[in-house]
Amino acid sequence: MTDDLRGDRTIVRDAIERTDPLPGGSGFAGRVDGRLVRDVLGREPLFVDADESAGEERTWAFEPASLAEPVRFPAGAAASAADPLPEPESYWSLPDPEPRAPERALAALERAVETAADAALGDDRDIAVAFSGGVDSALVAELLDAPLYVVGFPDSHDVEAARTAADAMGRDLTVVELEPADLERAVPEVVRATGRTNAMDIQIALPLYLVGERVAADGFDALAVGQGADELFGGYEKVVRLDHRVEAETVRGAVREGIRSLPDQLPRDVLTIEATGLEPVAPFLHDAVVEAALRLPDELLADADERKRGFRRVAAEYLPAEVAERDKKAVQYGSLVARELDRLARQAGYKRRIDDHVDKYVAALCSDGPTARDEN
Repeated sequence: MTDDLRGDRTIVRDAIERTDPLPGGSGFAGRVDGRLVRDVLGREPLFVDADESAGEERTWAFEPASLAEPVRFPAGAAASAADPLPEPESYWSLPDPEPRAPERALAALERAVETAADAALGDDRDIAVAFSGGVDSALVAELLDAPLYVVGFPDSHDVEAARTAADAMGRDLTVVELEPADLERAVPEVVRATGRTNAMDIQIALPLYLVGERVAADGFDALAVGQGADELFGGYEKVVRLDHRVEAETVRGAVREGIRSLPDQLPRDVLTIEATGLEPVAPFLHDAVVEAALRLPDELLADADERKRGFRRVAAEYLPAEVAERDKKAVQYGSLVARELDRLARQAGYKRRIDDHVDKYVAALCSDGPTARDEN
C-alpha cells in the first residue's frame, strides 16, 4: 500500500523527529516516510494483517474488514511494516507531568477546550452532536453550536435527560426513537465495521450507529461526540473507590489507567461512526485537552462527593448549572439498548443461564444461522 495517513503530515513528522506524544491535533495513524505510525491514544484505528510471513511487509488498513487476520497496530508505535509488531508506547509514551495549581489548571483546561472547538469547526463540514443530556455531550453541543440528536427507546433515561437538558439550554432536539427491530438490523453492520462481537462492545456501538444513521440521512457530514471525557477527567466510580478494577493506589493514577484504556475503545467508536458515512469529531480528545487533563491535580479530578470536578467547573462557564452538574448512565444503559438486546437474546432462546448468552445471540444474527430456539 502507498503512503497514506490520517492526520496532518507535517505534525506527524514533527512528532517523529521530536518524539512528541502530543504534538497538536486529534491523533494520527497510517504510513508516513515508510513507517507505520499510530498516536499514543490510538485516536485513529490502524490494523495490520497477522496472517503473513515474518520479514515480509505486512498488509495494513484503517479498518479490519479488508484484512484476512487483522490485529491492531499498537498505539504510540512507529515501525516499518516489515518489522515485528512493536510494543504499545514503544515510540511515544503518555506524558506524566506534574500537576498545576488548581486555578492555573482550570484556566489551562478552559483554553484547551476552546482550542479543540476551534479546531473542530475549522474544517468545512456540517456537524451534528450525539446528545445524551449529560455534561460531556452538552459542552460539545454548546462549543460547536451544532444540532442535537438523542437515540434511545421511548422510555429510556437518555431520551428524557436529553429533553430536559435541551430545554435548559434553549436548544431544539431530534429524538431517534428505537424499536427492537432496529437492533436486529444494525448488529451485523456494527460487527462488520468493528470486527468485534462481544456483547459489551456491541451494546456501546449500537446507539452510535443508529444515531449516526439518522444524522447521515438528514444530510450531515460529521457526528460530534463527548468521548474521552470520563477517562481524562475522572468520570468513573472505580477511580474513587480504587477497587479491584484498578491497579493504582491514587485517584490520579487510576485516571491514567483509564486514559491508557482509550486505544482499545476508540477504534470501536470511530469505525462505528464511519460505517454510517460520517466523520467522527471528538473535541475532548484533542492534544490540547489531553495535555491540560494530565496536569489536573487530584482535587479537580474525583472524590466520593463529585466526579470530573475540574471539567464540570469549566463546563459551568458555558452551561446551565443543572446540566453542568448532571450525572448520567453509560450509553448502553441510558439508551436501554443493553436491556433490549438482552431481551431479544432471551426471546431467541439464549437464556441467561447460558454462558455469554448475548454474545451467542450476536453471533447468530451475523451468521444467519439457527437461533437457540431453532436448535432446541
